[in-house]
This record gives sequence, structure tokens and C-alpha cells, in this order.
Amino acid sequence: MKSCPQCQRTYSDESLRFCRVDGTPLVTGAANEAPTRTFGSGLSPTVPIQTNTLEFSDSGDRPETHYAKSGDVNIAYQVLGDGPIDLVYVPGWVSHIEYGWEQPILARFFRRLASFSRLILFDKRGTGLSDQTSDLPTLEQRMDDVRAVMEAVGSERAAVFGMSEGGNMALLFAATYPERTLALITFGIFCKRVWDPEYPWAPTPESRQGFYDAIEKEWGGPIGIEDIAPSVAHDPAFRNWWGTYQRRSASPRAALALAKMNTLIDVRQVLPAIRVPTLLMHRVDDQDVNIEEGRYVAARIPNAKFVELPGSDHLIYAGDQESVLDPVENFLADLERPPEVDTVLASALCVELDEEMSKSSMPRLRSIAQRETEWFKGRSGDVETDVFTAIFDGPVRAIRCACAINRAAGQAGLSTKTALHTGLCEIRGDKIAGAAIDICQQILPLAETGEVIVSSATRDLVSGAGVSLQIKDASLASLKGVSELFVVECESGLLPR
Repeated sequence: MKSCPQCQRTYSDESLRFCRVDGTPLVTGAANEAPTRTFGSGLSPTVPIQTNTLEFSDSGDRPETHYAKSGDVNIAYQVLGDGPIDLVYVPGWVSHIEYGWEQPILARFFRRLASFSRLILFDKRGTGLSDQTSDLPTLEQRMDDVRAVMEAVGSERAAVFGMSEGGNMALLFAATYPERTLALITFGIFCKRVWDPEYPWAPTPESRQGFYDAIEKEWGGPIGIEDIAPSVAHDPAFRNWWGTYQRRSASPRAALALAKMNTLIDVRQVLPAIRVPTLLMHRVDDQDVNIEEGRYVAARIPNAKFVELPGSDHLIYAGDQESVLDPVENFLADLERPPEVDTVLASALCVELDEEMSKSSMPRLRSIAQRETEWFKGRSGDVETDVFTAIFDGPVRAIRCACAINRAAGQAGLSTKTALHTGLCEIRGDKIAGAAIDICQQILPLAETGEVIVSSATRDLVSGAGVSLQIKDASLASLKGVSELFVVECESGLLPR
């Protein structure tokens, strides 16, 4: 028998390590243990969790920090808990997995998650204890980082839990790697951070500039605390921790660069491609991300469950934690193993010879394209046609590959046209097909000789990659799901592998 020294609840399950009510480490050998108590709504024990950081003591052992190799980058991660489901927690803008444990509110939140899962924490590249990089990370590099951490801890499939800005990558990961994703969980997420008429809840450019100015002038203080965590905004201890947490998580220059990169991301067209069980949560009076943004996301993910929570805190562990943690625990407990997945989000690439080139040159082009596709970790179709087709798990790799094919073909005396589009693809054995490839083939004739053109769906996902694009003047009236086309400037420094 184990018991909680905080709320006195007892447990007969010897495998539990933390209290399911307040996250306190359990103790064994309590004398005269009583059966687990239940409480009516009027008799529930008072659990100190939310606003006064002095009321909670983090007395449990803290997990060790390890490193996973993602390419040449070291990603810091921690693992705690031994629950039946792996849960990868994707933090928001910046994080520091070791200093986070200095805040009792956050420590309690993590321990409560670990009471029903094997919790996997990590710092995204460029933040916290992970390697700092001179280049801005792309979304697909960050997905690679998650896969590297999962492989390091022996996790074949996991539920992915993204908060705030971390939700963008979590959405894309679930759509791109459904075979690795048991479920998707989000809290307080958004699709984009720049206003437009079709997404009127995002900050205006002027508001976003004010945020940039605050980072430059005030980094190291509790920036934004009044908006993202009003319930603890006037707690001196929390304010001091928040300022230090930001300083340790990123330098002022890195924080500003990441903020600008996040502003350019737009994941609206990813939403219909998500096919894993999905739980979305959002506080109704969130002062940083409007509740309508959560409703917008939920309405566009097939069969998603949307839970509206009371409160105004955008920071997930501020405010009433149980209203967040209970739905997560129940959602994971009810999960059924999904069927094998053959539909994924991918970036499709199509290359063909210019009309004036002889079709006899197609085997040479196919050989060049196949070589570069394998180099950039793509997957090509097996059908011999006049159009070479391949898919990639990220748009930046697809664009880099397209430019490499374009350059190599030119050196071989071949004139080509190339197009890319990001959407749903079907994988059946060695065959690839689906809407993304169909649309890619439809926009291919609009490319001029030597051009690499990409759809708006692809453009929206390449923030921070240094991809130089110019809008292309073309009639798109007959194309469904493509609002604009862009020409890639392949000589802009994008080519290095």
C-alpha cells in the first residue's frame, strides 16, 4: 500500500509513484492504511496547486538529462514515469528542462502527467540545454528532433502533446508521421500569428512588432506574464522565476529570431490531413490566443474532440491544472490502437522534361532525380511515366531536392520543369498516389523551363529555412486548394546539403 503525504489518499497499486490528485511522490509502509477515499463535491480535499508557489514542495527525485543526436545537433531530453503510454511533451516558444523543475507549479504538472504515462521532455534545438544553432530551425528539423529523442528512449509510438507554439510542430508531426503518433493533444494553440481577413484573431503586424521590441528591450524580465499567466502575474516568486527561465532558455537574439520565425508559420492547410485521435483544449478567456482560434482548429481536424476550459491563463501549468490533466488522462486511457496508416501528409515533387526535349532523355533525368531524392531522404514512385514523382516528409527537403535536380539536370544538358505541393499522399507498398501528387501534376505545366514552382500550401511551412520565393503570375482558376504559386530562387544559398 502506498499513500500521499500531501492529501492522505492511499493506493493499492504498488506500481504507482506519484499521487493522481496532486502529483506528490508516494510513500510506502504507512501504518493502518485505509482504503482509497472518495470525496463528494462538497468534501473534496483542498489541494494547493495554482497560484501560491510557496504552498507546494517539490520533494521528488528529478529526472536526469540525456542527449539524443539529431543529425549533428544534440537534443537534451528527460524521461520520467512508467505509465503504459509514451507521452512526448512539446513546450512552447522557449524552454529549459532542468531549470523548469525549480518552479513547483511546473514540477507538479510534469509529475502529474508522469503518473499515467512515460513522460518524455525535451528542449527544442536552439533553446535550453539543446545545442544552439546559427541557422533558424525548420519545422521538419524539429520533427527530426522528436524522432531522434523517441528513438533514443526506445519509443516506437507516442502521444504528442503540444502547447502554444509547440502545437504547430505537434500538428505537423501527427500529420506527417501517423505511424509514430498514437494520439495528438494540444493546449492553447493557433494556426498563425499574423492577422488576415480569413484569420482575424491573430495579432496585427503592429502588435507583433511591439512584442519584438519588448524582447529587444526587456529580455530577462517577466515579459508577457500579465497576458499569458494572469493568475500568477503578481506572485513575486513566480515573476522572478519566469524572468530567469526565459534568460536560461534563450539569448535575446535567439528569442527574437525564434519569435519572428514562429510569426511566419501557417499550418491551416495541415489540419485536414490529421488522421490520429485528437484532443484539443483551450481556456475560454485566454488573453494571448483567442478561444476562436481553438474552435477554428478543432472544426478542421476530422473527428477531433475539443474541450473548452474555464480560466484566462495561456500558460498551461498556471491556473487550474486538474481541468487540463483530467481530460488528458481520460483521453489516453480510452485510446484504442489505430489501424495501420497509409495516408500521410507529405510534400510532393514532380519533374518533367521541357516540351522541346526528346523523350529519350527521360531515363537520364530519372536517374538524376532518383539519386537526389535518395540523398534528401525522399521516396519516389515506381511507375515509369514522363513525369518523375517523389514525396518528402518536409517541404524544405523537397525544395532542396528540387533545386539539386534542377542544377544537375542543367549540367547534363537537360531542360526541366519542376513543381511542389504539400498535402495528403497515399502509400501502398511501393506505390505513392493521392491528392498532393494530383495537384502537383496539375500545377507542373504552369512552370517555365528551368523553374521550380511551389504552391501556397508548401510556402506556408518553410519559415526559417532561408528559402527565397517570388510570387508567380499565373491563372489558378481551375486549381482547387491552391491560392498562389511561387518561384524558388535556387541560387539563393539553398542548395548545400
